[in-house]
Amino acid sequence: MQIWPAIDLRGGRCVRLRQGDYDRETVFAEDPVAMARRWVDLGARHLHLVDLDGAKEGYPANLQSVGEIVRSIDIPCELGGGIRDEATIRQLLDLGLARLVIGTLALKEPQWFGEMCRAFPDRLVLGIDARDGQVATDGWLQTSKTAAVDLARQFAEHPIAAIVYTDIATDGMMAGPNLAEMAQMQAAVDVPVVASGGVTTVEDVRRLAQVPMAGCIIGRALYEGSLKLPDALTAASGDGRQEVVQP
Repeated sequence: MQIWPAIDLRGGRCVRLRQGDYDRETVFAEDPVAMARRWVDLGARHLHLVDLDGAKEGYPANLQSVGEIVRSIDIPCELGGGIRDEATIRQLLDLGLARLVIGTLALKEPQWFGEMCRAFPDRLVLGIDARDGQVATDGWLQTSKTAAVDLARQFAEHPIAAIVYTDIATDGMMAGPNLAEMAQMQAAVDVPVVASGGVTTVEDVRRLAQVPMAGCIIGRALYEGSLKLPDALTAASGDGRQEVVQP
């Protein structure tokens, strides 16, 4: 199982929100580039970047920080937040990002998202953020009437790289992931599903690996020290070895 340390960007700083609430922010670093290098030094093979300002405003707002991160490290990075048109997709891929996470427009404009998946095969990730099993959009500010599993199945046959499934109720709460929801999502589709939200301990990582999930994103637990990245990598391997990265 892949481990994706998260770097959430807001105003050029590395922050974390609780349950997606922009009023419940913790700043963990003023220099996200230094943070990215730290995770690489500790063994990270991937990084999950989120443009929180972009998710809220509808367009990328931390391009300078994202570009500096990608140029400073030599591992695949993915980015989500504010990606709403083809020009932005091309711009971000040209920055050197390995793949992009798109959520809001996949729900609101499914035909467009399908076209983008075909135009950029295996470079786009379907981001599904759910509150009580229903898809949330616009930086988690709105909740739709669409079930998360239904949205996943709608695009399962498209050439997407993966699905990132975030349970808002557990995100940033340091209370463990929603294993039942994650397992249900992974069982519903043949697409790799990356779990996000609530991963706090080595045992959380081990249990997600046993589902098995394709990967998991870890944020606050790494920053607050309840989970060490090398320990997470070992737990994700299932047998004491670090994960093997697929090309």
